[in-house]
Amino acid sequence: MTEIKFCGLTRLADVELAAELGASYVGAVFAESPRRVTAEHARRVFEGARRAGRVGVFGDQAVTDIARTAGAAHLDVVQLHGAPTPQKVSAVKAATGLETWVAIRIPNMLPESDLNSLISSADAVLFDTRVDGVLGGTGRVFDWGLLTDLLDRHRRDGMRVVLAGGLTPALVPGAIAAVRPAIVDVSSGVEAGPGVKDHDLMRAFVAAVGSAS
Repeated sequence: MTEIKFCGLTRLADVELAAELGASYVGAVFAESPRRVTAEHARRVFEGARRAGRVGVFGDQAVTDIARTAGAAHLDVVQLHGAPTPQKVSAVKAATGLETWVAIRIPNMLPESDLNSLISSADAVLFDTRVDGVLGGTGRVFDWGLLTDLLDRHRRDGMRVVLAGGLTPALVPGAIAAVRPAIVDVSSGVEAGPGVKDHDLMRAFVAAVGSAS
């Protein structure tokens, strides 16, 4: 079954429901965002995570700052947005000792050789919608067909795919059929407002993923 990550979490009640619903991952945002939280706040709300992996979303922060926040928030996974390089991914993994995911926003202008190196350096690759001036959580969907060739080449090498970008309960079955990700990542698609999850939508999203898987 496709795993689920609920991201942009700011409230303990939302984290507790995510865990109750069987989400594999819960995420907090430490990059510039209306959902941004402090490490201390994330640690408190993550107390409801049970066995779900605790993911921290970062932008262009320095490696030392990422490591400090990861420790304070008791993270299990670091997720890098912005413009990460293979060298930064390796540095973050060395500094934190944690699984590190890298976000690639579509469309992406990286030369193919750089893209290959970036994918190879990470434990998982998250594909999101590219919107200028915003790192994520835009609620916009990109053309999943753009990933076809890339996935055909890299999935054979064991690339773990995380799909984000405007997913909703209505859209996620089609996304799973088109991309076959290991994990689907939802934030704005199950919200009543930035950082405030709608519990009915969370339940509907989990049901939709279950029916598609």
